[in-house]
Formats: sequence, C-alpha cells, structure tokens
Amino acid sequence: LQLSDHVEFVLDEAAASELTRFDTPWLVKDCSWDDNILKKKAVIWLADTIGKPVLKLTEEDYNNHGMAQLAVEQGPVYNINIDIFNQIQHTITGWPGGKPDADDSQRPERALPAKKRSVIFSPHPDDDVISMGGTFIRLVDQGHDVHVAYQTSGNTAVWDDDVLRYMEFAIDFTNSIGEDSGHLNKLYEEMRAFFPQKQPNQIDTREIRNVKGFIRKTEAISGARYAGLQDDHIHFMALPFYETGKTKKNTVGEEDIQLTIDLLQKIKPQQIFAAGDFADPNGTHLVCFNIILAALERLKNTEEWVKDCWLWMYRGAWHEFPTHEIEMAVPLSPQEVIRKRDAIFKHQSQKDRPVFPGDDAREFWVRAEDRTRDTAQRYDRLGLAEYEAIEAFVRYKF
Repeated sequence: LQLSDHVEFVLDEAAASELTRFDTPWLVKDCSWDDNILKKKAVIWLADTIGKPVLKLTEEDYNNHGMAQLAVEQGPVYNINIDIFNQIQHTITGWPGGKPDADDSQRPERALPAKKRSVIFSPHPDDDVISMGGTFIRLVDQGHDVHVAYQTSGNTAVWDDDVLRYMEFAIDFTNSIGEDSGHLNKLYEEMRAFFPQKQPNQIDTREIRNVKGFIRKTEAISGARYAGLQDDHIHFMALPFYETGKTKKNTVGEEDIQLTIDLLQKIKPQQIFAAGDFADPNGTHLVCFNIILAALERLKNTEEWVKDCWLWMYRGAWHEFPTHEIEMAVPLSPQEVIRKRDAIFKHQSQKDRPVFPGDDAREFWVRAEDRTRDTAQRYDRLGLAEYEAIEAFVRYKF
C-alpha cells in the first residue's frame, strides 16, 4: 500500500512514530546523516540490536544492518563510534546544577553561576520525588537555592477511607486537648454517610476535597523537607484549572498562567525542572507543562533573567526518555536510591495501589527504581560506566 499511487496515509507524528520509515528509516531508505540526532539514534540502535558496546561495532555490523551508507559517507566506522560514545558520555554528570570551576564545554549544565536558583515544578504533589528525587536531593546537597512548586493539589487521587482516618485523628486530637469536637463529628458523620452512596465520577463535597488536598499537602511538605528544603522554599500553587473535583479538568485560564508568572518572577531561576512525561492518565502533566511555557514566553519579552534560564524536562512516573534523546544523565549511588525511595515513601496515600495507576500495576516507587535502573543498564550495555541508577533529562529550548 505504501508504494501505491492511489492510497494516501495521513498520520500525526506520534501515531507514525513506530513505523519503520520513521523509527528506523535507515532500514528502508537512504538517510541524511548530517542529522546528528538520527546518527546517534542509529548507532545506539545498532549497538542494542546486536548486543555490543558502541566502541566494538564494526563495519560489517553497519553493512549488515542497513547502515552501509553511514559507514561510507562518514566512516571509518570506528571514528563514528568514538564520536557517538563521547556524545553519550558527555551527558553523564554528578553535578546537575553545573560543576563549579570546571570546563563546562563538554558538560550538560553551565558551571556559572556556581550556586543556581532552581525551581522544580511538580504537577502532582509527588512527581518531584518520584521522577527526579535523586537529582532533587543532589541539588540541595550541592548548595543550590532549590525551590519546589506543586502545581495542583492532587486531591482527586486520595482514597475515601484515608479521609475518614484523618478525620478520626483530628477528632481524637481535638478531644485530647479539651476542645469541642462537635462540628468535626458532624462533618465526619456526613462523610461516612456520603461515601457508601457515592456514584462513579461523583464530585466529593468541598470538605472532603479539602481533606484530600491537605493529606497530599502534608505529604509533599514531608518529602520536600526530607530532601533538605526549608518551608519557605516549598510552594503550593493550587492552579485553578485542576480544582473541579472531577477527573475532567477545566481549560487553562489566565489565572493559571499569572500564578506561574508571579512565582517565576519572585524566584528568577537559572534552572527550571518540569515534568516531560505526558502519558499520565488524566493529561495533567502536559497541561502543567504548557502553563509553564506560556508563562516563560511572556516573561522572556520583558525580563532579562529569562535569557539565562534553562528548562529541563524530567520523566519517570509514566515512561522514560529514549537513550538518544537524553541530554543530562545524573547517576545515583545505591545510597542515593534509598534516599530517593524514602522521600517517595513520605507520600503514604500513594503507596500500595494509587487511585490512578494507569496501565502499570507497580507502585510508583517501584516504577521509578525500575526505570532509573533500566536507564543505567542501557548506558552500561553501550559501554559506559556501570551505575546503580540514572535519572535522565532533556533540555527544552524556548
């Protein structure tokens, strides 16, 4: 059908991404090998396909796997191997905020300023530690001025029985200090009566939504404190688009963008980290990312600091970046993996089975460790140093 003159295929880029002519075009046609991303992708694909480190690939390997054109045009192949190996190696850094007093020409982040103002935007109250908890802790440990901004309350992702448990705690504590718990008891009984009759997708009462939001807020504070932040560096944005009480959210409004502008203006960061995994079940990550972009687009027209601000995308909760796309790879030691896990465990309402697990039955901390360990193993198989885990980032140029 693809060779017929009477058939027209209309596909968007995402839908076509796994077709051979898009995913591995060198197998079906000649390619323009001046495209470095394509060349890097092809060499990594070749190494993965035949199970060899990059530096052990031979001309025969290239010829037998549709890459003879690359070998002829830019060979000898060992020079290609060295070039791609060096590019991958230069993504690895233990200094996600830049290494002070070091030549940064081959490093993913700038050396200056030595201590950066960094903002980690977290769409939900646990995305920061799930997806980049090791890097979060590393930035704080290395003395950067780190802020975390929780963009939404996450109050739709808490089980109903957690609400009752926290209400029971509040009632018992109120009674223990000799205060009147009558109003709390009344709310508690109303909640107990509401939950058994609750219909699928029915909106919780305002009080229930508040309790669920408070649960996630206290967990986020605990996780951020564990990472080393002071309370005045922990920001809860409660973007209005999210606060519907339903899975379906409102469209983004001016207030969402303005709240983001105000926070960025207050901090004036040199680094921004934002969720770049857009496969979350309800699409919140993509909406939150677009709000950040809209804010930056406005600010860059009037604010000088924006010109020196880099935006890094992280993934981990839902999927990971392909190896050839990774621009900064932050390796984690076994001890740092445990510290990251402990930070994730502060989010107790999300342990075991979360409300919105997607099509992945694993707990979030297990997903995070499996994905970062897999990234480290991919680097190892390509001939790079062997690490316990790697958190990966891609720079978004706006």
